Amino acid sequence: MASLHYKPLAFSESDVDEEFESVHTRPTTHEKRQRLKKLAFVLVAGATVMYLAFTGTRALVRAVAKPCVSSGHHRNLTTAGALPTHYTLPSGDKIPSVALGVWQASQGDVGPAVRAALTAGYAHIDGAWAYRNEAEVGQAVKDSGLSRDKLWLTSKLWNNFHAPEDVEAALDDTLAKLDTEYLDLYLIHWPVAFKKEGNNVLDVGLTADPYPTWKKLEEMVDKGKVRNIGISKVKNLTANPLKYKPAVNQVELNYFNPQPELLKWAKENDLLLEAYSPLGSTKQVKDTLALPVVQEIAKTLAITPAQVIISWHVQRGTVVLPKSVTPSRVEENLQGTFLPYETVVLYFLTVWRVVNPSKGWNIGFDVFDEEWPL
Repeated sequence: MASLHYKPLAFSESDVDEEFESVHTRPTTHEKRQRLKKLAFVLVAGATVMYLAFTGTRALVRAVAKPCVSSGHHRNLTTAGALPTHYTLPSGDKIPSVALGVWQASQGDVGPAVRAALTAGYAHIDGAWAYRNEAEVGQAVKDSGLSRDKLWLTSKLWNNFHAPEDVEAALDDTLAKLDTEYLDLYLIHWPVAFKKEGNNVLDVGLTADPYPTWKKLEEMVDKGKVRNIGISKVKNLTANPLKYKPAVNQVELNYFNPQPELLKWAKENDLLLEAYSPLGSTKQVKDTLALPVVQEIAKTLAITPAQVIISWHVQRGTVVLPKSVTPSRVEENLQGTFLPYETVVLYFLTVWRVVNPSKGWNIGFDVFDEEWPL
């Protein structure tokens, strides 16, 4: 099989914070509407946050007699009041609730990070063909000596390979690099399709209608190369007659962009959300972990601020994908704790999106806008 060459993005890796992680991006039409709906709630939530700032959360902890466990179609609690270690997908497969994310893990760093994660007890590695480190991930998994059925491997179909005739070759390239016969989960990386040749040349047809791409992914399930398939904000898909509905939707979720409406809709429609950039962007992590409410919860429960945020994600009913190449932090991120709060507003009410590649790709519209000009 001919090797697949990585198509350069419209920015270099050194430009990530300026382009790919575009902070405080222009609100989409949908986001503007949602902000208006939230206006009344902001007043109430603001009062709650002020209360917490003045009184702290310790009194709140003492006042809560019974922990509040949010419901969801996918929850698998080991005991009452515990965080779920796995979620059950429509296929019956159980996906681990915390994964090691390997985006931006440079060559030479990702292997030790994966080995540290597997040693610490991780069973879920979230990668992608576009991260350009799948071969190193595969070698680290092989070095671990763990049997394949004890691991959950996720990868993603890149924008240049949405054409049905290109999907299987792209998948085979990923399988070869990871040295595995199948993926547990294969996602459409972005809801934007590019032509296979050229530098980010928009394929208008497959961007507006991803159904042909999805049908090919369903074939990969039937062939046994993929066990579950999912999306990342793909439009105009679920209206089609699907053989396999999306099992997972991987989206940005963090304190600055919590997307409560999407989370509610996903639970109602039996669609599991995965949270990328769960602590915010590289520039936001420090601010997230320094939030007074996060600091106070961490102090009260004798855990770290990062564990507070990661636990919050899992307690909301989402898979969380923290990334780190520092072994101690990799291990720390796996140690979640149930947060016994009923009224803590642990998110920022104004959307502050971290990852938006629309400008860098020069596609002429915002990929997160609900009203594409296609």
